[in-house]
Parts: sequence; C-alpha cells; structure tokens
Amino acid sequence: MIEAAIIDEGWDDGNDWPTLGQTAAAWAVSRTPYAGLARCDTPVEIAIRLTGDDEVQLLNHQYREKNKPTNVLSFPMYAPDELLTLEEERLPEIMLGDIVLARQTCLREAAEKGLPVATHATHLIVHGVLHLLGYDHIDDEDANEMEALERRIMADLGHDDPYGD
Repeated sequence: MIEAAIIDEGWDDGNDWPTLGQTAAAWAVSRTPYAGLARCDTPVEIAIRLTGDDEVQLLNHQYREKNKPTNVLSFPMYAPDELLTLEEERLPEIMLGDIVLARQTCLREAAEKGLPVATHATHLIVHGVLHLLGYDHIDDEDANEMEALERRIMADLGHDDPYGD
C-alpha cells in the first residue's frame, strides 16, 4: 500500500495536501508496471515535501548542478530493476523516495496555465512519482512515454491534459 507522507513547509492554503498527495501518489504507482507496490501489504512510503523556491534551488544546485529553482525534484531510493522485486522481498516497509515541490514556482505555473494550485500540484506529484519509478524525459521517446502516462493518470483523477493548451 502506498503511504504519502506530506511535509508542509508553509503551504497552508486550505488545500487538503495529505489527501491530495496520497491520491496522486497511489494512482501514479497503480498505473505503471509497479502497480503491485500499490496493492501489497508492505507500506510503501513516498515523502512529499512542500517547500519554497529557495530550498528547491539549493537542492537543484547541490544535486543537479542547476542554480535555479524548479517545480519538482525527485530523489528515488531504488533503481528501476530493483523495483520489480521489492514486493517479493518481505521488507517491513519500503521507502520509495522523496519528492520536493517549490511553492512559488508551482503558484506561478498554475496561474500561467489558469489552473487551481491543487490541480497543478497533483500533476507535479504524479510527475515526481513517475521519476521515482525510473521514468524520465531526457530523450524524445522517453518524454513521450512519460507524458502519455501522466495524461492517462491525470484523466483518471478527473483532470484535463496537463500538457494541453
């Protein structure tokens, strides 16, 4: 079972972040070849940190050598080939990884897209979870696969195409 742990650093804006994070993370995992992790009895934890642009810029610089904020960062704990065997290993819990969202960037992007912050943040969480599962968008083929999966997950959650105009 997926357990999203929300660490809220100043995003107290009336949204139910624990439910939003839990729902987005569980749906994202369940729509991939790793769906067994969403159904297994072992707790599968994803930490989702809601923080500001300054912290995300620091992390982005430290881990990606990009000295600027970004909307979401993901820090996976397992390589994709390790994920397929996790539910068979009978671990007491599985820490899938960490996702970090930047508040000011998220707010700005949501406004630019004309979306509620919760909708845009849902997409960023889905995007971040897919990165934890080994998906990437470095080349066009991988980007197309990842974006198609994000579109399906967001539609399943009742949201419009996050990449549509």
